[in-house]
Amino acid sequence: MLHGNIPSSFSSLRSLISVDFSRNNFSGTIPDYFARLPMVYLNLSDNNFEGNVPTTGVYANLSGLSLFGNSRLCGGIPKLHLPKCIQQKEPKKTQKKRGRMSHALQLIVPILCSFVGVMILTTLLYLAFLRKKNRFVSSGSVVTEEMKALFKVSYNTLFKATDGFSTENMLGTGSFGSVFKGILLGKMVAVKVFNLQHQGGSKSFLTECNFLKNIRHRNLLGIITACSSIDSRGNDFKALVYELMPNGSLERWLCGPENLSLLQRVDIAIGVAHAINYLHHECEIPVVHCDLKPSNILLDDDMVAHVGDFGLAKFLAQPQNPHQSSTTGVRGTVGYAAPEYGLGNEASTDGDIYSYGILLLELMTRKKPTDSIFKDDLNLHLYAETTLPDQVLHIVDQTLLENDEIIVSEEIIASVVQVGVACSNHLPEDRMRITEVISKLKAARDNFIKARQVRQRRDYYGGE
Repeated sequence: MLHGNIPSSFSSLRSLISVDFSRNNFSGTIPDYFARLPMVYLNLSDNNFEGNVPTTGVYANLSGLSLFGNSRLCGGIPKLHLPKCIQQKEPKKTQKKRGRMSHALQLIVPILCSFVGVMILTTLLYLAFLRKKNRFVSSGSVVTEEMKALFKVSYNTLFKATDGFSTENMLGTGSFGSVFKGILLGKMVAVKVFNLQHQGGSKSFLTECNFLKNIRHRNLLGIITACSSIDSRGNDFKALVYELMPNGSLERWLCGPENLSLLQRVDIAIGVAHAINYLHHECEIPVVHCDLKPSNILLDDDMVAHVGDFGLAKFLAQPQNPHQSSTTGVRGTVGYAAPEYGLGNEASTDGDIYSYGILLLELMTRKKPTDSIFKDDLNLHLYAETTLPDQVLHIVDQTLLENDEIIVSEEIIASVVQVGVACSNHLPEDRMRITEVISKLKAARDNFIKARQVRQRRDYYGGE
């Protein structure tokens, strides 16, 4: 395993077009000289790089760049979704001004403190007024103070933002209620209005608030604000406001006329896996989603996957073993819910893995687990498993076969389907761990990109 900084001598290799330094122990900053070389593929994943990512050359080619597993990187092109780099402090030449600044601060700080005190008092009075004006909770509901802090938007504001919750602005509907698009403070948003007449509607709203106030991840659908008030008829009204996902749900892409490329499918699968890993292993209290399915996967401008709808989610009482579970009963969606849930078993991280496996198989085959061909003992898991390893092209989405990239991707498609099969095993203990899922899908993605680049270079140089 290689370690330390990447040697600067690489900058002299003017004909370098492909570099794979993945799964090593390199550290330091990423060399900017790679951007000046005619590179088409650069894999630096699973190292210890840190600092700013350049934005030109190979660093601007998202399909030829892999930086996964370097948690301290920042900057880069927007599509990488890395955090912004923190500006370095000014050099010592500013120290001469500190004396004068210190004197000025002695005058400013007391004034500023007084101003802040007045603002805090005003805010507290305003919140007290809102508490009287709005009914945050229907009878029998329990809402924490932190959850109340979310409730910042009035019914009238959302009514205007969605043109009166017009049918033209409706994005979808279900047992939970309806989702409308709208414009709030100049930003396109999605407004999820809960059907409080439906059993569990209020509970679903409170559950989502309880989860979304604590979790933040690039592959989770983040909440902007919420509303718990009364409508124009005096009835309870509850809604959540999210950032609008321009490319809609994954279900729309799988059931509609649009087609997804192999690379898009693998990237979506990796994004959802990262979200699951965050919920199961990186939250202070582990979370089980309990309803992973294509309609709950939303796609942004860059086709990055965001997991949404936490109405059935559950906290796990304690971080326990790899097969953690909650003590509360669970329900999910037919075809995606783990088989043990049908026997009354508790919600578990293994249950989410099963749902993910079914979702991944649907992503690759474009067949729903409730398709009419699945009857008697045949299900989506067995349908895919029986074709491995060398007959898998018979069951994958045929639009993948229309692309000439299939020449270099049959093995890679099989490896992705294998992950879906391993995740959807009948017995929970036989299912693949989510960390292994991420590792295998990243490897499949990298292998596909490398194979495609090799083929492109061969075609460019006339098949030599």
